[in-house]
Amino acid sequence: MIRALRLWARKHTERGRYSPVGVAFHWVMAFLVLFQLGWGYYTSWIPVGGDKLYAYQVHSAVGLPILLLALGRLGWRLLIPGPVNDADEPGWQSQFAYAVHYVFYIAFFGLPLTGWAMWSSTAEPGALYLAGIIPWPQLPFDQLSLDQRWQVMQAAETVHLWLVVTVLIVIPLHVGASLKHHFWDRHDVLRGMLPEVPDAEDPQAAPQHSPREPRIPDEKAAG
Repeated sequence: MIRALRLWARKHTERGRYSPVGVAFHWVMAFLVLFQLGWGYYTSWIPVGGDKLYAYQVHSAVGLPILLLALGRLGWRLLIPGPVNDADEPGWQSQFAYAVHYVFYIAFFGLPLTGWAMWSSTAEPGALYLAGIIPWPQLPFDQLSLDQRWQVMQAAETVHLWLVVTVLIVIPLHVGASLKHHFWDRHDVLRGMLPEVPDAEDPQAAPQHSPREPRIPDEKAAG
């Protein structure tokens, strides 16, 4: 099974592309993370009450799938290595790109886990649901004293906030680097993570059309 998956994925990675599964992980998680950032900001402005509790429920319902997707994406990456593309060259840029990826993984795991801890440390916050449908257990903080639960809540909230700030910093860096590689360096990094396009649209490919020859005036017309 694993051998067959690797052979299938190699058809893509040998052409400098990520496998369709890797592409799906990337863009689904990107959408969910961007939604969470916007929804979390919106939730922070809602007055305390039923509407705010509902907003937190939506936030948790979307955050828990990110945790499962992060586990799946990490497992897939360990099983199916990504392609070697034009940007994989020795130097500080490659090292910086690897560091950004590690930061993303820390956030993908840390944000849902700290959110889960915040929810579980709150006295009787209500049930948790994965994607708003599947019941999700709370962390076993109910045996702690109220003071201990408050300390867990504060610690988790602080880490959660700093991870949000970190993500807000690294997302523009990640997007900017991808655009720089694509449009400035003419590398195949971005193309490998997009739905497949014809080779003629490869940023490194030579122009597929012939330059137009200068028009020679017709002697009869000129006369």
